[in-house]
Amino acid sequence: MKLLLIGSGGREHALAWVLAQSDQCDVLYCAPGNAGIEECAECVDIAAEDVEALVAFAKEKAIDFVVVGPEGPLVAGLADRLNEENITVFGPSAAAAALEGSKGFMKDLCTKYDIPTAAYGRFTNLVEAKTFIKEQGAPIVVKADGLAAGKGVIIAETEEEAIEAATDMLSGDSFGTAGNEIVIEEFMDGEELSYFALADGKTILPLTSAQDHKRAYDGDQGPNTGGMGAYSPAHFITPELEEKIITRIIEPTIAAMAAEGTPFTGVLYAGLMVVNGEPKLIEYNVRFGDPECQPLMMRLQGDMLEILLASAEGRLDEMHDKVSWSDSPALCVVMATEGYPGSYPKNTQIKGVKRADQIGGVKIFHAGTGKNADDQLVSTGGRVLGVTALADSVEEACKAAYRAVDIIDWPDGFCRRDIAWRAIGTQEAAE
Repeated sequence: MKLLLIGSGGREHALAWVLAQSDQCDVLYCAPGNAGIEECAECVDIAAEDVEALVAFAKEKAIDFVVVGPEGPLVAGLADRLNEENITVFGPSAAAAALEGSKGFMKDLCTKYDIPTAAYGRFTNLVEAKTFIKEQGAPIVVKADGLAAGKGVIIAETEEEAIEAATDMLSGDSFGTAGNEIVIEEFMDGEELSYFALADGKTILPLTSAQDHKRAYDGDQGPNTGGMGAYSPAHFITPELEEKIITRIIEPTIAAMAAEGTPFTGVLYAGLMVVNGEPKLIEYNVRFGDPECQPLMMRLQGDMLEILLASAEGRLDEMHDKVSWSDSPALCVVMATEGYPGSYPKNTQIKGVKRADQIGGVKIFHAGTGKNADDQLVSTGGRVLGVTALADSVEEACKAAYRAVDIIDWPDGFCRRDIAWRAIGTQEAAE
């Protein structure tokens, strides 16, 4: 098959890495790709959200299957356009991608179909938002309704902080049109969990769990980011909890989307809060997480191309014995440019990546990387490398990943030093 993968992040490098391993993959293009993806795909200089140029390229190259990595092109209708041209695509329609593209849509769907989530209100009027905040009290969560690269969520410790966040979002200063409407919801006190499942419009194929680290600095301090690291599986997942997630949240959502006339095809990523053993939905994403995708692909046992194609073609019921997961956990440490998630320099040189990549069990996935005129590896974004390791325990995976981090010579980079601290703490307490 001739494949086209859309995107340029660490998620896309991980997907390119597994897709290229499939016996069915003859040619793999990636648009636009990055310096790491070049190892396993031919990169094409087309932006991920340039829908018409991507469709034209797919037609020109007679692409058999398109895999869409990021949410932006999905919300913009890339899957719809490809379907119009009879090109098979993995990823939801624009209408179904509203599960991520509009937090208000997602919350309303949960209310209508009794899917457990936090109490909330939707607002375009600042006076009404302020009144709601004062009625609810703090802590409270303020979210931009639209896409904000994983950063449009403020957990406000005081009413004043919540009002400031609401004012900032509705003014358009912080998130542009994504903040034209905001969702304000109750603060849920529990432990976060990411859960992934594939869907083909009617059938689901449960995948596995992970735990992300959103805050920029150790100890879950600092601003929210797109994710500074993740590991899989989450340390507190049990068969009982997984069953609750599937039957109370994932399956009802797929049924609800079908009932609404917008069947969901693709990967459904549920961000969950587990409160006293009960899962509640925080938000949905309509693509693999980044950086969760990196440890997931390290643990995957099966042909990812075969599995994604079955999802796109409505054949997921054939795949339940075709995917399994290594019992060994995997962990990803994100190396980001100093200043992220605020402003940061670009084109800073990075050395030592190839040497770090040779540590046993380690795979370094590129995110914001490119090459300069001298063919040297440089940073091109905020999150730049996903240093990922698979090992017999979370603690061993953590040690391997940080050994690799310490080999990388990049003075302008930083990372958290405590990825999987909850899992490691629980493991140590058990011993």
